[in-house]
Amino acid sequence: MLPFRTEIRNSPKNQTIKVYINDTTCDKECKDLLDKISGIDFIEIQESVSRNRVEENITVFVKESADVNRVQQLIENKLDQHFAFD
Repeated sequence: MLPFRTEIRNSPKNQTIKVYINDTTCDKECKDLLDKISGIDFIEIQESVSRNRVEENITVFVKESADVNRVQQLIENKLDQHFAFD
């Protein structure tokens, strides 16, 4: 089982990327880690309301000028490095 997954969400105001981390105790640490990625406007930890999801998710608001697919890839790369086991 993967330690996280990401989903791109498009809304009328902002493109967002939802990051679902299996261990929600890591949410704050991962949020701080992702804050340094270019193309991100801001990040919030939100309560998940959908079924079959973890209790919380990290919602990444992407800058209007940024490519959401590129930002998603940067997030996944950073989290892969963070959760890598030697």
